Amino acid sequence: MAQRPAAERGGAVRERLLASARVLIGELGWNGVSTRVLAQRAEVRPGLVHYHFASLPALLRQAALGTMRPMLDEAAALFAAAATPADGAEALLRHLDRYSGRDPASLLVAEAYLTATRDEELRGALAELVAAFHGRLTDSLARAGHPTPEAAATALMTVLDGFVLHRGLNSELACAPLVPLVRSLVEGRTGPEGEHR
Repeated sequence: MAQRPAAERGGAVRERLLASARVLIGELGWNGVSTRVLAQRAEVRPGLVHYHFASLPALLRQAALGTMRPMLDEAAALFAAAATPADGAEALLRHLDRYSGRDPASLLVAEAYLTATRDEELRGALAELVAAFHGRLTDSLARAGHPTPEAAATALMTVLDGFVLHRGLNSELACAPLVPLVRSLVEGRTGPEGEHR
């Protein structure tokens, strides 16, 4: 059997390192991931970590952002595809039932947010991702005629983030009781004199 080209082998090593980092961030915490532990989990030589990435923090940033970007893209697409913003908000909330708050993806996101308070590069990249998601929610709400689409998008994101964080502490927390409140949050109804209610 012919050997794979060096570039292909290198790409496979990079992917193994990133995949291992995604899991280890949740298991050990951001600062608990060392080059040695990461290489051991990925089953590669420690020197390959620095061969393929500028630094361990750069690798961890890439692992976190590579996980969060598709999560937010999927959520924004789910919201935009719904018949109404209220349906979209409900779909997003129910979508979060797949995350326990203690699963690897939830733990990675929590660790990334915490680390971003001390890591300027990560903070900037995360802020860009979150701003893009916020913008997509705002655009969907504005197209639907919501009177305050930007504020509604912010409030919805806050509820969704809080729900996942609280589920990490209380596994019994369910989305169903929150659905009517979340729907009303983005319905954009106005009262008889035009005030938002």
